[in-house]
Amino acid sequence: MGRNLQSGERLRPVDLARAHGLSTQAVRNYEEAGILPAAGRTPHGYRTYTPLHARALGTFLALVPGHGHATAAAVMRAVNQGAADEAFRLVDESHAQLLEDRRTLAAVENALRDLESGPPAPAPPAPGTTFIGPLADRLGVRSATLRTWERAGLVSPRRDPRTGYRVYDEADVRDALLARQLRRGGYPLERIAPLIAQVRSAGGLEPLEAALADWRARLSARGRAMLAGAAELEAYLRARG
Repeated sequence: MGRNLQSGERLRPVDLARAHGLSTQAVRNYEEAGILPAAGRTPHGYRTYTPLHARALGTFLALVPGHGHATAAAVMRAVNQGAADEAFRLVDESHAQLLEDRRTLAAVENALRDLESGPPAPAPPAPGTTFIGPLADRLGVRSATLRTWERAGLVSPRRDPRTGYRVYDEADVRDALLARQLRRGGYPLERIAPLIAQVRSAGGLEPLEAALADWRARLSARGRAMLAGAAELEAYLRARG
């Protein structure tokens, strides 16, 4: 089957380009990058492609939405070089990353639910504020842990101008509670910090619901795109023989 495709009708770069709304230069670039097999040449040096090249281009473009440009290109290079196992490894890594992203989203959603249904805070020393000791007691952690979280950017308490003590406002308490839940889920500080920053930029937990819904939708779209890409990759592998 692969031989028939490779020796079938000749296609010009513009034929491949038009089929996908690309420029002919993009097609040439993909060939030079190893995403497409090497083109044939006419006696005058013009590139000629076959239906196999067209299928390779379609496969690459189908892989991009689920795996990203770099991984899709690496997969195609591996297949074109006869290293199918390397291509499968790259695909597996993308699926593993998607699963990890789903777990992260689930951890954030669980943490937000825990914050919404958790026990009320103990009476603070002033409206909307608390100090490091009472906050550490509420969280069930040591004061040193809160100081570590502060250095990592998870909480940003202000300092009392008279005493120099750390003062945590309501937003700091919220961030600390979210950090505790994520730490319980096994997430490292460097992965928690960007999530805390997202909560801050959203202005609280409620506006973050829309961001989480969008996150879920993007993960689902990525999963479906991976399925579509896998079907095209299997067809390309069969076409190569």
